[in-house]
Amino acid sequence: MQNEKKTEFSHDINMYEDGKENKEKHDSDSLSSDSAEEVNKHRNVKTTEGQPSKPIEVAFVALSFILMFITFPISIFMCLIILQEYQRAVILRLGRLRPGGARGPGMVFVLPCVDRYRKIDLRTTSLDVAPQDILTKDSVTISVDAVLYYRIRNPLDVVLQVMDPESCCELLAMTTLRNITGGYMLIELVSSKKALSREIKAALDSTGATEAWGIRIERVEITDIYMPESLQRAMAVEQEARREAMAKVAAANGERDAVKALKEAADIMESNPIALQLRYLQTLNTIANEDTQSIVFPFPIDIMQKLIK
Repeated sequence: MQNEKKTEFSHDINMYEDGKENKEKHDSDSLSSDSAEEVNKHRNVKTTEGQPSKPIEVAFVALSFILMFITFPISIFMCLIILQEYQRAVILRLGRLRPGGARGPGMVFVLPCVDRYRKIDLRTTSLDVAPQDILTKDSVTISVDAVLYYRIRNPLDVVLQVMDPESCCELLAMTTLRNITGGYMLIELVSSKKALSREIKAALDSTGATEAWGIRIERVEITDIYMPESLQRAMAVEQEARREAMAKVAAANGERDAVKALKEAADIMESNPIALQLRYLQTLNTIANEDTQSIVFPFPIDIMQKLIK
């Protein structure tokens, strides 16, 4: 009797666990389908991987399987593709996206004749933005060169939502670069390249255009700012004049300090006759050490005044 009760109890527990697992599986499937529908709602190109296949499509897929088995093992080399860790494959079967999203990394199976795939590299890529002629806020025409770093975050959107992602990113960066740099003066652009790069990056992120393409902009760098030769010569002349003015100011300050020092020395000697005599003897010693044929002998003024009297 006890064994029968234990058996019934264990049977009830198993049924409860099976029902719980089925419910969780059903909930997860419905949740994944709901999330897929939510993502598909915001896409420009709606995907149909969740819809049932047409009879003609099923027939072509079956024919492809038959062809694969007939040509086995030669067909195995056409049905297997190898993806690296940084690669993903978006597979379209008879024009429809295959369920499960992007494949990879590792070995991926494709059917010949009905499957078409495209490999996507997830590594960071650099893009040189063409030099842009810009009129600054102070009406100076310059040319600004920049480089853009981006990576693919959603392979499905890159394949399905945009035709040429590299060209789209370049054009978006060009327009953003012109719009932002046109609001600055020349001296501000030259002196604050890093701040300008951060502002362009923030402007690209705020548009949200690259997110819809499955692309993430990682960094934008202003590499060079080219100015006309006439403007470069004018700036060089201005800098040279500024350096000459600073040199003259420094020379005038030096002469002023020298005059102050001489005045202080004269005041000290005037108040101390012994210091004046020592200076007189030092001057005589300097004259005697020089290799010259004529010597000018300085005569003290006070002695001359006594002789005149």
